[in-house]
Amino acid sequence: MKSLFSILSLILFSSFIIAQNKDFDQKLADSLGADQYGMKSYYLVILKKGKAEITDKAKKSELMKGHMDNINKLAKDGKLIVAGPMLEKSPNDYNGIFILDAKTKEEAENLVLTDPSVKSGIFDIEIYKWYGSAALPLYLKYHDKITKVHF
Repeated sequence: MKSLFSILSLILFSSFIIAQNKDFDQKLADSLGADQYGMKSYYLVILKKGKAEITDKAKKSELMKGHMDNINKLAKDGKLIVAGPMLEKSPNDYNGIFILDAKTKEEAENLVLTDPSVKSGIFDIEIYKWYGSAALPLYLKYHDKITKVHF
């Protein structure tokens, strides 16, 4: 009797631990490529200060415009999920990050190499596989609604 009580208690306790989410939406999860935890793999790209020293202000401005245009293109294509600059000086010369929706590290690198500021050497890159919420791409549709001025 004691072992039956123990087994029933264990089953009851397990059901609380492995409870299913009532709000779970299988169709949405599938459309976002989510695993059972609502997560998926991305690639984190860290933009670091590159070796190129471009002193021509017009050339540097043109390259940075190309950088912003490329960010917007990759976001529109659904490949760039998050991007932004560092707001503090980094001891590692980190300047910003991208989170890319890519299948492989090689694909992520090829996407980053479409950026003229990376190709020119203004930025060097570090790329790491990263695990985050599969819902990250959904925030982009709201970003335009709260953006008063575009770069």
